[in-house]
Amino acid sequence: MAVLLAAAAPHAHALTCTEVNVYMGGCESYLTNKGLLGDCCSGVKQLDAAVTTTVDRQTACTCLKADAATLPGFDWTKAALLPLTCGVSIPYIISAELACSTIQ
Repeated sequence: MAVLLAAAAPHAHALTCTEVNVYMGGCESYLTNKGLLGDCCSGVKQLDAAVTTTVDRQTACTCLKADAATLPGFDWTKAALLPLTCGVSIPYIISAELACSTIQ
């Protein structure tokens, strides 16, 4: 019986960069000063809801920083203000210098 209950229990799911990219895809034009905020906040809120562990938070940070490095004209000031703009509270400031491994 214990084996059946364990098998039926939800398994922890580790966040991937592909998922982060899907959530944040609507923010690219805004964060590169090529468009409006649009549906960016919807993705930010979905990502915030999906990030439930320290590992998820560190993964999301690492993925976002890697993506930002590939986007010409990425605006770190807009990125830092994005949680406030979208009504999401995070305990750190998004920046190029943020050490993702320090996020709890």
